Amino acid sequence: MSLLSVRDLNVTFPSEAGDVLAVRGISFDLERGRTMALVGESGSGKSVTSLAIMGLHPDLVTISGSITLDGEELLGKSDAEMSKIRGNRIAMVFQDPLSALTPVYPVGNQIVETILIHNPGTTKRDAWNRAVELLTIVGIPDAAERARAFPFEFSGGMRQRVMIAMAMANQPDIIIADEPTTALDVTIQAQVLEVLQRAQAETGAAMILITHDLGVVAGYADEVTVMYAGRPVEQGTIGDVFYHPAMPYTIGLLGTVPRLDHKSGDPLPMLEGNPPDVVHLPPGCPFVPRCPMAAPQCEQVEPELTAVGEGHTAACVRLSDVVGRAHTEIFRPPPLERTSLAAVPRADRDTVLELAGLHKHFPLLKGALYRRQVGVVKAVDGIDLDVKVGETLGLVGESGSGKSTTLLEILELLKPQRGRIMVLGRDTAALTKAERRAMRKDVQVVFQDPMAAVDPRMPVFDIIAEPLQEFGWKKAEVEARVFELLGLVGLRPEHADRFPQHFSGGQRQRIGIARALALSPSVLVLDEPVSALDVSIQAGVINLLEALQHKLHLSYVIVAHDLAVIRHISDRVAVMYLGSIVEIGDVNTVYDTPVHPYTQALISAIPIPDPDVERARQRIVLEGDLPSPSDPPTGCKFSSRCPKLALLAPAQQVQCQAEAPALEQIGEGDHQAACHFAEVLKVF
Repeated sequence: MSLLSVRDLNVTFPSEAGDVLAVRGISFDLERGRTMALVGESGSGKSVTSLAIMGLHPDLVTISGSITLDGEELLGKSDAEMSKIRGNRIAMVFQDPLSALTPVYPVGNQIVETILIHNPGTTKRDAWNRAVELLTIVGIPDAAERARAFPFEFSGGMRQRVMIAMAMANQPDIIIADEPTTALDVTIQAQVLEVLQRAQAETGAAMILITHDLGVVAGYADEVTVMYAGRPVEQGTIGDVFYHPAMPYTIGLLGTVPRLDHKSGDPLPMLEGNPPDVVHLPPGCPFVPRCPMAAPQCEQVEPELTAVGEGHTAACVRLSDVVGRAHTEIFRPPPLERTSLAAVPRADRDTVLELAGLHKHFPLLKGALYRRQVGVVKAVDGIDLDVKVGETLGLVGESGSGKSTTLLEILELLKPQRGRIMVLGRDTAALTKAERRAMRKDVQVVFQDPMAAVDPRMPVFDIIAEPLQEFGWKKAEVEARVFELLGLVGLRPEHADRFPQHFSGGQRQRIGIARALALSPSVLVLDEPVSALDVSIQAGVINLLEALQHKLHLSYVIVAHDLAVIRHISDRVAVMYLGSIVEIGDVNTVYDTPVHPYTQALISAIPIPDPDVERARQRIVLEGDLPSPSDPPTGCKFSSRCPKLALLAPAQQVQCQAEAPALEQIGEGDHQAACHFAEVLKVF
């Protein structure tokens, strides 16, 4: 008998528009010690399914079907009955630990509470000792002391470790991890995933892993359920789903993901359109409007899961036509018109942006009434960069490494504290107020959250027209330019009258790009432009940015935490750590032959959506969090976390801890790294 058995689960929410059919007939079995991944785009029903298993939906939600735990039916139990199971036999790790933890209690007390509720015979002392033991298991340093700290005193990764410790507290049978690494840096993601594996091994629990990251699924799942419009559309082992996908939606999801381990130079295959509205589902397969393989029979009856092989099922009426076909045969990448600039060597191109010795330090103040400076935060600490015409430079590194501060220094177009910023050959320190205003046309920005970057009360036409009107364009010129920009970014003229809330995330980002392009800039600064988007939508925005760059000869400076995206879109990459560049060069050179230990750790932390490759890789897991930029380590700033340091001779260790390395040439080309003992290490 399976540990968890879900049969024909349906979850319906009432709404003014009608019943929201959030989950429509999902069934699966979960065995002890196994990990099943639930994947799909936002709104596909993944989290709703997990909350139904936990019994966390409000009473107004209609739930039908069957959920059994070791043969015991969970549906129909009262909240009091489910409270004896939640946190005891089934535990959950939520996406946002800061929201899941109570901010007014120390973390140790919250773990103790979890233990005492389900084990009333346990003494408070024993529960406290168990809480400290759990925090030690999940890698919290000085656990006995840190157990008395509050959630806000921990970093994001450490808070997630606390959540995992709480989930482990009562040796649960099942751990549900709902997007446990979404908001974390890649290095912290690797730590948290390792801790989750440790928790599963420690408790012997089965796991349901909900994630949009197919690389994480490839590395950790045993079985996969792909959901679309509230229904499972493909189920099977990790090998079946990744190597022999049978549903076009699964094939599209896998094909749209940029790969860390190679750069094709071609556009990504695209999964066009958006998931359907589950309030008013049309008859037939809900994937029809987006499916290149759709036939008339697909619009008549929604297909049931059909056996493809042993333990492998898919919901498609054209299985015989789909199975065995490559994703590029079904989802063809859009053509990319390359300009003659692509053939011009980098050395022969004009420089559009140059940073030389750039510093940005912030005073660290203390005191309520009498504010006094007690230190300095060295956000950017002497960096050199240059960007050529038609080139993309990627900035990578953990949160707090100085990437966003660097972008802000570029965008302000002011005299820096120290160093020099040159835009189109002009020193920003020498600009007059009028010249600075005029130069803002040449440097524009695309923000991470397009909804937060625009006024929701303005229609799209006014949003795009605003910069044009600010610079004195005539009404007729503005109207023509707005409709030209809408077409340029793949939107229709009728979209001009709609408001931002009427668009999907990918469409809103296209609006943000259109606004940034309004004044024909030379340089676009992009701050995490696709991090908030589903992988299917992400591919369309990446392809758009590449097409616009070739068409308009744009130069990009892009910040992203997803190094696979950076590899796909960038020509060069700069790796930042505590305000300094530790490695820089051609993107393929840096990724294929990284020499700095920090770069090697970053690249090894990014999962690859290929189970065989991902599970055979050497993972470099960094210990701890990024040190404070107000008190960086002496010598090499990375020495406190460097996995290579312990392997060096004592004299070499002293050198690393006492002497800050400078960027030095590595081989041929423009590959540079700041490491006393740099050497190539292939990480995939």
